[in-house]
Amino acid sequence: MLPLIKKEAGEKHGWITETELLDITAVSESTPGPIAVNTATFVGYRIAGFWGGFFATIGVVLPSFLIILALSAVLSQFESLKIVKYAFFGIRAGVLSLILETLWSMVKHCERTLFAAVTGGAAFACAVFGLPVPLVLLAAAVFGLVLTFGEKRKEKP
Repeated sequence: MLPLIKKEAGEKHGWITETELLDITAVSESTPGPIAVNTATFVGYRIAGFWGGFFATIGVVLPSFLIILALSAVLSQFESLKIVKYAFFGIRAGVLSLILETLWSMVKHCERTLFAAVTGGAAFACAVFGLPVPLVLLAAAVFGLVLTFGEKRKEKP
């Protein structure tokens, strides 16, 4: 969903910039719920207020819900077929490529600092080793505050 949101809201309509989408995605990651729903809600709210957020959320959730509802009614009858298993193998590979494309897009627009590298490494460790995401986000926030206050002290004469 993120590449679709980026293309439609950013490139096609110019409602948000790459940097704004990166910020919205960061906030969406740190709030409960699916990132695509959170991101669409934030973008919709930013563009058209409450009703924009409401309808953006409905627009993201409803099609997926209806498709899953329809598939669940018939998939159990066909899940043992090899062609269905191979189709899902291909779908997983396609989803992985979309996630990697989004990651690459975000990396291109992130600051190139030691803080960003440490935070990115911690998030990667979180994913690989199953560490709790809120802990990584809290540690990054504390580290960012300490770093900012340290720099502010150096600036004062």
